[in-house]
Amino acid sequence: SQLFIKDLHFDGVPVRIYLPREPSASKRRGVIFFHGGCGIFGSIRSYERICQYIARKSDSVVASVGYHLAPEHKYPAQTLECLTATVHFLKTADTYGVDPARIIVCGDSVGGTYTASVCQELGHRTDIPKICAQVLIYPFLQALNFNLPSHQKNAAVAFLSREHTVHFILKYLNKDCSLKEPILAGSHVPESRNLKYRKWINPDLIPDVFKLGYKPPLPTSFLPQVHEEVQELFEPWFSPLLAEDAVVCLLPDTCIVTCEHDVLRDEGLLYKKRLEDNNVRVTWHHVEKGFH
Repeated sequence: SQLFIKDLHFDGVPVRIYLPREPSASKRRGVIFFHGGCGIFGSIRSYERICQYIARKSDSVVASVGYHLAPEHKYPAQTLECLTATVHFLKTADTYGVDPARIIVCGDSVGGTYTASVCQELGHRTDIPKICAQVLIYPFLQALNFNLPSHQKNAAVAFLSREHTVHFILKYLNKDCSLKEPILAGSHVPESRNLKYRKWINPDLIPDVFKLGYKPPLPTSFLPQVHEEVQELFEPWFSPLLAEDAVVCLLPDTCIVTCEHDVLRDEGLLYKKRLEDNNVRVTWHHVEKGFH
C-alpha cells in the first residue's frame, strides 16, 4: 500500500520498479538491486519482500533486475544484462523522480558479484552519472582459491557448502561437474597465476581472528587440461578480486556485509583490504551469527 510497483524492461532487460507513493519534496535516492542464486536460481519475485522493504525503509526508488538465468542463457549474459539495466537507469533516473547522483548498486551473493563487476566496468565512464556507492552482501569474488580459512571452517555448512560452491559454478558455466575435485584442490591455477595474484588472494591477508584452526593446504599439482576448461574463472567479470589496481581505485564508496558462517566470508575481507589499499572508502558489517 506504500508503494507503486511496475514491471518494465530496460533496453530489453526485465526490471521491477518500486516507487514510494508518498510525494517527495526533492528527488529520491535510487537503488539498483541484483538478486542472488548462483546465476541459476532466484528471480525478481523471490526477492519481492526484500526490495519492498528497502524501498519503504530507505524512501528510495528500487529497480530489481530480472537478468536471465544460466545455463540456458550463457555466461556472461547475466553480467551484461545487469550492466545494461544499470546504464539505462542512470540515464533515465529523472523519469522515476530519482537524483542521478544518488544511485547505489546492491546485490547479495552472485548479485554482489554483478554489483562489483558493474561498478568496475563503469568506473572510467564519463558519459553517464557516476554510481554513488556499491553494497556487496556476502559476495562471491574469486574462483582461484577454495582453501581460504572460511572455506575450511564452513566447508560443510548447510545450503552453501564448499563443494556446493564449485558445483554451482560449474553448472553456471555449463561445464562438466567432474572438474569439481581438481578445482577444489586448486589444480586449475598455474604457478604463474598463483604468484601474480598472491598479493590479493592469500590467507596471510586475512586478520588472525578469522584464522583460528586454519591449516594451510597441501601442495597440489597443476593440471593444464583443467585450466584450459575453465578459463572464465580468471576473468575479472567472474572473479572481481582479480581486477587491476587501475580499475579498483576508481570504485565508489563501498559497503561490504560478511557473515561468520559463510564459505565466502574471506572474499569479502580480501576485497575490503584491496579497496582500502586503493583509497576507496569502505564500511564493513560482519554478522557474527550470520550464514549465507
